[in-house]
Amino acid sequence: MLPEPDPTLCRALADDLRSAGYAGAALRDAWGAQADDAVARGLRGPAERALGDRRDALAVLGRLWGLGLEVSREDAEAAMPALSLDGAAALGLLSVDGDRVVPAVLVRPQPFADADGEVEWWIASDLDEAALGGPLPEDHVLGVGGASQTLARLQLTWRGGTALDLGTGCGIQALRLRRLVPRVVATDISERALRFTRLNALLNDVDGIETRLGSLFEPVADQVFDRVASNPPFVITPRVAGVPAYEYRDGGLEGDALVASVITGVAAHLAPGGVVQSLGNWEYRDGESGLDRVREWVGPSLDAWVIEREVLDPLAYAELWVRDGGTVPGTPAYARLIDAWLDDFAARGVTGVGFGYVLLRRPLAGAPTLARYERVAGGGESVFGPHLAACLENHDRAALLDDEGLASAVLRFAPDVTEARHHRPGEESPSVIELRQGGGFARTIEVDSALAALVGACDGDLPVGALVDAIAQLLEVDAAELRADVLPRVRELIVTGFLTFADA
Repeated sequence: MLPEPDPTLCRALADDLRSAGYAGAALRDAWGAQADDAVARGLRGPAERALGDRRDALAVLGRLWGLGLEVSREDAEAAMPALSLDGAAALGLLSVDGDRVVPAVLVRPQPFADADGEVEWWIASDLDEAALGGPLPEDHVLGVGGASQTLARLQLTWRGGTALDLGTGCGIQALRLRRLVPRVVATDISERALRFTRLNALLNDVDGIETRLGSLFEPVADQVFDRVASNPPFVITPRVAGVPAYEYRDGGLEGDALVASVITGVAAHLAPGGVVQSLGNWEYRDGESGLDRVREWVGPSLDAWVIEREVLDPLAYAELWVRDGGTVPGTPAYARLIDAWLDDFAARGVTGVGFGYVLLRRPLAGAPTLARYERVAGGGESVFGPHLAACLENHDRAALLDDEGLASAVLRFAPDVTEARHHRPGEESPSVIELRQGGGFARTIEVDSALAALVGACDGDLPVGALVDAIAQLLEVDAAELRADVLPRVRELIVTGFLTFADA
């Protein structure tokens, strides 16, 4: 078990890391961009070779806690004068074996930027499979992986009084939430994970984070929060002997029941106006849509925006997560685990597994007004949080307007929106007109000439109704019929961020 972190030792560790210049950009410069990208893929060799025989503190700590490699006792002592090897061992960060110092954890720089500026934290977590040289132990505490980064990019910029990080792991989401609220409760079923969370909070001098041990919402019974973030252990794992149940990704329930429990249970813990953002997997069963199953979980009391990014077939899903645990393809163990996954899916009639983002909100008053369950493939590595916040604010404003009110509104197209027209050779009129987003989820939608003309004319000057009337006259169509056709589509463009209110 990781020792309980000592605040004095954590401050000394921070002093040594700071003195060494132990930062993401410095490490990337030290071993090169190509090697840095390889480290993210679990390959240490290029970075190790690039460091060569360097013995400065940055290189030594980079080997030890960035790559998970042994270093000499002499070099380690020189690199941590404030903490000392005894102090590092007392924190559970390393062990000393004669003249060798062996890492027990990874400590990696993690940059983050939001509306308040840029920060870089040091995040401690368990050694990965590259450092271990094999499969992970079941109580492994993951560092900042791809899912964590995705959830961070989704976070709204809205503030509040309290927040809950459900299934905190190493604590990265709790640290991010703390920048938005003065008090965060971080829960996990793993005491080891909670100790990493406390270590990382102390190491980065972040207060206001309280950790609680327990499953799902048990540690916060009868409490409500303004913000909830959850990167839950959503991976669908066979419940049979011989299949590792990794705490960081496996919630211990059958199929997608863990994600269902998060979604159905969170309503009781949201304050009015409170928002939960989560990642999840959901099963497609015997022709039943996974998104329809999520809709049933949400129920009638919450606003919901659920975005499905991809659907994997059972074999692709099994391969993804068997490899994630460090089991090598081509081995008997790999084949056995794949078979276990496929048998598990077949028993429930699973034909695919969806992955996506869940945003739920308790309305401040009245009934929910938002129920979007959609598939969106674009967006890349964009920061979606500000885009989502703007879209929700636009939705809330538009939901208060009837058609007459919307016709009186003055809109403008978003600055990242462009138009593409496709012509068949020799034809003057376009056969396809597309509106494209440069940011957000990088949506591309096909529009007709009337809607394209309206969007192009939304420059913050005239109200929508006047523009529709002018376009109807130009196209020689009935203005009332054009309004009835266009206004619902204008609402959609407002919610998805193509259009915004001119005075916003």
